[in-house]
Amino acid sequence: MQWTNLSEQTVYKNRWFRINLADVELPDGRHLDHFVIRLRPVAVATVVNEANEVLMLWRHRFITDSWGWELAAGVVEDGEDIETAAAREMEEETGWRPGPLRHLLTVEPSNGLTDARHHLYWADEATYTGHPEDDFESSRREWVPLKLVPDMVARGEVPAANMAAGLLMLHHMRLG
Repeated sequence: MQWTNLSEQTVYKNRWFRINLADVELPDGRHLDHFVIRLRPVAVATVVNEANEVLMLWRHRFITDSWGWELAAGVVEDGEDIETAAAREMEEETGWRPGPLRHLLTVEPSNGLTDARHHLYWADEATYTGHPEDDFESSRREWVPLKLVPDMVARGEVPAANMAAGLLMLHHMRLG
């Protein structure tokens, strides 16, 4: 059953997102108003070293007032390549410049309300460039054994769905 978006009007916008009101036609011909949040793409990156440790950030999210493990991430700037944005974010937030990045997966974390797409990348090598420029984004940055990831996710220590999906995929790829 397919819903049809007939039109959208912008209700609010800023440089981060746009809130639109859509006129949606249901398969039976009825219409409903549906709010849609239009977001910039998000680029995510990490590295897994030879010891099968993954570079992660421990951070607080004020919106949910929660702490958890995450990967370096941020919005893709206008005209920026997604992979380039992922590498930039990783270096800015961790102080590590990734080697060649490989696409891991793309997820839509809330596709019933937003058009957000999170593009996750990983590398198997990185170079330390110094203290992270954006050190305010996390309390600490650590190399975490990939073998611990499934239990960390199960305990809720990786609360963001996009991060959990990427970490579980890396665990599967590297450790089977």
